[in-house]
Amino acid sequence: MSQTTLDNVVYLDRDGTINHDSADYIKSRSEFRFIPGSIEAIRLLTLSGFTSIVITNQSALARKLISPGELDHLHGIMKDAIVSGGGMITDIFFCPHMPNDGCECRKPAPGLLFQAQRKYNIDLSKSIMVGDSAKDIECARNAGCGQAVLVKTGKDDDVEHILKTKRIVADFIAKNLYDAAKWILANNQNEPF
Repeated sequence: MSQTTLDNVVYLDRDGTINHDSADYIKSRSEFRFIPGSIEAIRLLTLSGFTSIVITNQSALARKLISPGELDHLHGIMKDAIVSGGGMITDIFFCPHMPNDGCECRKPAPGLLFQAQRKYNIDLSKSIMVGDSAKDIECARNAGCGQAVLVKTGKDDDVEHILKTKRIVADFIAKNLYDAAKWILANNQNEPF
């Protein structure tokens, strides 16, 4: 089956980018809180013809803090809220493993991006990764994404130092996902936002 290549793809981290992160993991609807502006950001991207795909590490599964069914339910609630706000998440790819499992899908490994690339025939060189951690930016570089945007809404204040130590550079550092979306639109279309 022949498929059109997608080249307007924005990979979005979940915790710390779309919703508030927690050291105790996000295990239920009551713990899932959207970061202000994130729904509007995804709406802007959707209306401008971008495909948004969530790429997220979810070791809470391996830790038995949440079941696969509960995670699917949580993702359904998230996607419904985004649709209600005028945006769309096309798909969600997640790593269920522990940090030391040695898998190929846990960020900063690029496995999840490659899974999405195969499923949707994505041109990674024209895709954009947005995340709040050094792992997200490193993952984008490991996968060959065209651009990587760091948002400052995560729980780790040391991200820029970690990136500098690893000699990894983000294309843009945004206050939040809304700020990132405005930058993406201004730098990836014929007409600035």
